[in-house]
Amino acid sequence: MRRLVAEHRLHAADLVLPLFVKEGIDAPAPIASMPGQVQHTEASLRDAVADAARAGLGGVMLFGIPAERDATGSAGDDPDGILQRSLRTAREAVAAVEAETGRPGPVVMADTCLDEFTDHGHCGVLADDGTVDNDATLERYAATAVAQARAGAEVVSPSGMMDGQVAVIRDALDDAGFENVSILAYSAKYASAFYGPFRDAVDSALTGDRRTYQMDAANSREGLREADLDLAEGADMVMVKPAGTSLDVLRGVADRSDVPVAAYQVSGEYAMIEAAAANGWIDRRAAVLESVLAIRRAGADVVLTYWATEIAEWIK
Repeated sequence: MRRLVAEHRLHAADLVLPLFVKEGIDAPAPIASMPGQVQHTEASLRDAVADAARAGLGGVMLFGIPAERDATGSAGDDPDGILQRSLRTAREAVAAVEAETGRPGPVVMADTCLDEFTDHGHCGVLADDGTVDNDATLERYAATAVAQARAGAEVVSPSGMMDGQVAVIRDALDDAGFENVSILAYSAKYASAFYGPFRDAVDSALTGDRRTYQMDAANSREGLREADLDLAEGADMVMVKPAGTSLDVLRGVADRSDVPVAAYQVSGEYAMIEAAAANGWIDRRAAVLESVLAIRRAGADVVLTYWATEIAEWIK
């Protein structure tokens, strides 16, 4: 009876697995602050994407970690850069499993930002005074999105919270002939303390913080307004991040959005549950499932979570 009348359920097709790929390593490198997660080689990425496809996941989100960085993040739109190579690898892995199983595989998504590629760790190009130059950054995002689409990304995901990023990327994709590449906009992205382990995962060079362009966690109405702006600019999906500390904003965005709504269960959320479970303080499986179900209950159609493949195995 409890199962029959449950209002929300988890399904593998609603889950997206974030994956990190690092240039110049010959074996997967464990991420200390995210137990169980690694920086992949291009070879191990292929296996991880294949596993995600066989598990029935809805998508994979790729983050590239280059061997060299510079002030403008030029590796981000390098046609042969680590992220573009990884996108091609992921598409090949998905196609192979689709041929093997006869079922559609996960959508291949790319993080469309510069923070992994800049030597200062910010999400954009810096002006002479050290602030992020919004408009100069938009030009880099447009070039990066087109490079990702050419490499096989089916969804590009601007995550830098620059004003006007969705409209600029949409125009660039359309002009380059990629009208069918979708945009998942990080619309309500808060400057959060829960991103710490992620910065370990991408070997971030950031000093300081991103509070001049990511949102204040005190503001919920602002999050709704940011989502409205991205919807007006043509976003195909909108995202709230971090998921667990923004459930009220997620509910508000879901109530007003006419496109699918995603939420990202971020690295700090993952690390807290893993740490508590490792100490025997909570039931790991139950806590993971409850945390993701709460995000779905709050209105997310799509959940990005590092447990995606594992959850899919649990719920089959």
